[in-house]
This record gives sequence, C-alpha cells and structure tokens, in this order.
Amino acid sequence: MIRKPLLAVVGIIAILIGLLWAGQGSGILPGSVMTGDPTWLVIGLILIVAGAVLGYLSTRGRSWRNPNGPPGQH
Repeated sequence: MIRKPLLAVVGIIAILIGLLWAGQGSGILPGSVMTGDPTWLVIGLILIVAGAVLGYLSTRGRSWRNPNGPPGQH
C-alpha cells in the first residue's frame, strides 16, 4: 500500500520545513522576513511534532508475525 511510504515522505518534509521555520523564527537562520519572529518558531516546532507523528504512524501497522502466536500454541 502506498499510504505508509507517502506518510513517511510527508512526515520528513514536514520536519525539514519545521526545522527551517523554527531556525528562522529563533534567529539562527538569518535573511528572511521570518527571522527573529517567535511566531515562526512556534509554527516550526508544531510542524516538527506533526512530522514526527506522521513518521511514527508510517512505521506502525501489521507485523510479519502471525497474530495468533507461534504455531502449536493454540
């Protein structure tokens, strides 16, 4: 299913953009209208958390193991 890889890609992109915005909002990355604006720091941090949640959700799912346990133990 393409859903999980898509969630992973969207999560990574969200984290990267969040890092950029948080860096600009905190003043670490200069050269933008967003530099030094704490609003962008908060938005960036929220986006980082959202990206991490998407990344986590992309790793969850069915296990390769049998949900009934090992054979012979029923």
